Amino acid sequence: MHRFFVEPEQVGQEEITIIGNDVNHMKNVLRMKPGEIIGISDGSGIEYTCEILELNKEVKTKILTCLDARRELPSRITLFQGLPKSDKMEWIIQKAVELGVYEIIPVATRNTVVKLDKKKEENKRKRWQAIAESAAKQSKRLYIPRVGALMSFPQAVKRACDMEVRLIPYELAENMAETREIIAGIRPGQSAAVFIGPEGGFGEEEIAMAMEAGMQPITLGKRILRTETAGIAVLSVLMFTLEGEPAAAEKSRE
Repeated sequence: MHRFFVEPEQVGQEEITIIGNDVNHMKNVLRMKPGEIIGISDGSGIEYTCEILELNKEVKTKILTCLDARRELPSRITLFQGLPKSDKMEWIIQKAVELGVYEIIPVATRNTVVKLDKKKEENKRKRWQAIAESAAKQSKRLYIPRVGALMSFPQAVKRACDMEVRLIPYELAENMAETREIIAGIRPGQSAAVFIGPEGGFGEEEIAMAMEAGMQPITLGKRILRTETAGIAVLSVLMFTLEGEPAAAEKSRE
């Protein structure tokens, strides 16, 4: 069953209207017809099963059932990802969305090799956001994570200061027991920032700045992980730490 995202104002008492790019995709790519059944999420934690009524400039659907799925993690995790080379960022975004990340912010650090002007950044960001949306649909997320604008490292640190948990894996950090204790202490509902360096890692002055701002350096073990692996490792651990039993109650709208 194909799934689509809408804004809350597109949801009525008995019908949901789909607008925008999804209309063309449904009509001309998927070649969908009236009578087909689709899934729709409005980002609020409710998932609808709907029947297509008509496909014109908008797609009208009839609500059949709604499900309080609660598939989202109980904490909002923001991944501050040091901008990597080639197309690694696309893979990172895809996997981070599958693991439940709330937001992804690309960060330019001292060791960042890739340089993006405004036009390139805009094009890249559109591409990255499309990948986030596709991954959210595939993994049956009820929310599309936002890919933010490129930030400098100081800007990213300042942005993270409002978050309750701030983690920065660092290859020179030690004491796995302390890392386990930090992770185990994270509670559902807390906002969390995870900082991942690019190829070459963070500079010493960046680690010093982060620690001065209250970041907690953690170790990911005795092996050095690639930039595209480190964030996924942290998000996986956080997912298992925070994941609760889903509470779902299906209600008929017939």
